[in-house]
Amino acid sequence: MFQVRIHGRGGQGVVTAAEMLSVAAFLHGRHAQAFPSFGSERMGAPVVAYCRIDTVPIRTHDPVSEVDCLVIQDPTLLHELDLFSGLHQDSYVLVNSERTFAELGINEIGRGMRLDRLLTVPATELARQCIGRPVPNTALLGGLVAMTDVVPLTALLAAIRRRFENELADANATAASKAAAYVRAEREAAFHA
Repeated sequence: MFQVRIHGRGGQGVVTAAEMLSVAAFLHGRHAQAFPSFGSERMGAPVVAYCRIDTVPIRTHDPVSEVDCLVIQDPTLLHELDLFSGLHQDSYVLVNSERTFAELGINEIGRGMRLDRLLTVPATELARQCIGRPVPNTALLGGLVAMTDVVPLTALLAAIRRRFENELADANATAASKAAAYVRAEREAAFHA
């Protein structure tokens, strides 16, 4: 089973991201579930959403504690909450930022982990460019699928097109595709570092 935990703030599309990832998995012939966990339900409050993907039916419905992929949509949460619990040596970590892990002050979480699984992507900037709004969720999903190969980008793009219509679907698909290309290039650079 592949387990994803997404952290962000209300209004950033955290819950929508988990749902779209589960739809992409379903379209790829996998079993999936997505569900949120809210504190106070207000714009800007911390939000967590979970997604599980497997080749067999998923029976558990607990929050994800063992994390295969951690996505942080809002870097202002990095030093406010314990976002890194449940990581293991082979976990993936994707942070929405134009800065590096060192510049963000989180280098220590990567000790003993593979560098090509610890990446940042400027998802908010890509969203501004492609969608016209600073909502990073689809860009981060593009980065996630490029980094993990948990589902193909084509399945994610199909899920995005199911969620959004017309120009908004095209804009979100473009943001996801650009983030996927960015992450592939970053992973390649990390392999050769």
